[in-house]
Amino acid sequence: MILVADSGASKSDWVLIDNAGEQMSFQLVGLNPFYVDTKKIETILSKELTPFIESKKVEKIYFYGAGCSSVFKSMTVEDALFKIFRNAEVVIESDLLGAARALFGEEEGIACILGTGSNSCYYDGKKVEENVLSLGYFFGDEGSGAHMGKLFLKDYMLGNLPKDVNSAFKKEFNYTRDNILDAIYNLPFPNRYLASFCEFYSDHLSNKYVFELVTNSFREFFINQIEQYTKHKELPISFVGSVAYYFEQMLRQIGIEFEVKIDKVLRSPINALAEYHK
Repeated sequence: MILVADSGASKSDWVLIDNAGEQMSFQLVGLNPFYVDTKKIETILSKELTPFIESKKVEKIYFYGAGCSSVFKSMTVEDALFKIFRNAEVVIESDLLGAARALFGEEEGIACILGTGSNSCYYDGKKVEENVLSLGYFFGDEGSGAHMGKLFLKDYMLGNLPKDVNSAFKKEFNYTRDNILDAIYNLPFPNRYLASFCEFYSDHLSNKYVFELVTNSFREFFINQIEQYTKHKELPISFVGSVAYYFEQMLRQIGIEFEVKIDKVLRSPINALAEYHK
């Protein structure tokens, strides 16, 4: 049996493929090694995954994860998987390579991730050939849920939101400045917290402020990421991630503005990755 996983900052998707080609799907929390250690990953897998599968029969695992571009950090995930799946060969790759394989297979293109965080790469059909650094939610992640959340919450705390948006946000969430600062500086996974308001933006896109918040965040992604690739106007550009998926029409409009060709937009790469490894 083969186990294929794609992990972002907020969630991880898993597909088990048996010898007859039948598939079972699972969804767990995100397993980014920058935020969870080997012991925590092992605990999560033991509670949420292995009770439902025969771990001894898993022969190979392909794990694509945010935070796994570093050899040292990928070992955090690898060690946990080895402890759970003792008979399996484990292959750890970055979520960026996973996105590229899901979007382009063995074709050339520019692969992008827009979810809790953001990233991009030039993929030559076999490997990630070039990657513009994203720098994470604190310094970068333009176009992501975390980036939008950072801009939105700053305006909210400073009293700069339009009155109708401010009232709607207070009614739905009732957060104080102290609540927000505590979540950002003291509680775990601040990036997930920042990215948790995308549904609110989606419900209020008719408001000029919200519409411009989303589109300007996308513009920053195109300026800081897409336009840095030499062949960005020649190659197809495709996206994975919940933010890209839910705001697809706005994303495509920004693509027209920047005179690039946006091809596929997938909510998750996991099904395409399962086919790739099948």
